[in-house]
Amino acid sequence: MYEPYPVSGPPQRLWRARPPHTVLSAIRLMYAGAALELVSLAFALVNRGILTSAIVQAHPDYTSAQLHTAENFRAGLLAVAALIAVGGWLWMAWANGRGRSWARGFSVAFFVLGTLGLPIISFRPWGGVVTSAGKVPAAAS
Repeated sequence: MYEPYPVSGPPQRLWRARPPHTVLSAIRLMYAGAALELVSLAFALVNRGILTSAIVQAHPDYTSAQLHTAENFRAGLLAVAALIAVGGWLWMAWANGRGRSWARGFSVAFFVLGTLGLPIISFRPWGGVVTSAGKVPAAAS
């Protein structure tokens, strides 16, 4: 007689399949993308002087208080955008590592948005430093 389930003994352990090599490579690249976002954020915040000179060129009539406010606003936007990007890449790496089917599409969408956004912000006058850390919206210029 055939028994579909064991009646006695220790519970059987289910083995989780290891992700394919290509998925593991993609996960490593997602972690690298998160690390590069942090590095670019640090670079942009350290070089805030270039950001300040771009604000002065765009708005030469600003007082020192307005300049300080605009500089802090743009630096805050850069920090928030970079932290959201880092969180997104880490979330996608985790989800892809767990085998979530929806995570592949989201990862591609993040990559495409980041790639399409790069040329757009590169042509801005302040693009040199800000490009690597994130976008500064036109409304703040």
